[in-house]
Amino acid sequence: MNVKSEKLKNACKAALLALKKLGNSGYDDLISKLHFVIGSYEFDKNPVGLYEFGEKALKVLNDVKKKSPKKISKKVIDDLEASLKP
Repeated sequence: MNVKSEKLKNACKAALLALKKLGNSGYDDLISKLHFVIGSYEFDKNPVGLYEFGEKALKVLNDVKKKSPKKISKKVIDDLEASLKP
């Protein structure tokens, strides 16, 4: 088990929950893709999708945080940023 990939999976799960909590249907596509790549990683342990959609989620979460700082936890963003670093 790759510890870095597991941390990324957990960070993506936290991002998924944060996006769901926002209740904005504009994020439905990203939510479903994150859900899919997390499940895919669980099955094959290939983190490529986690990196791809983790980056997209990070951008969305940072945008939301700029507009409404209290809607997204700093920890969710920090954990995702840390786990995406090479």
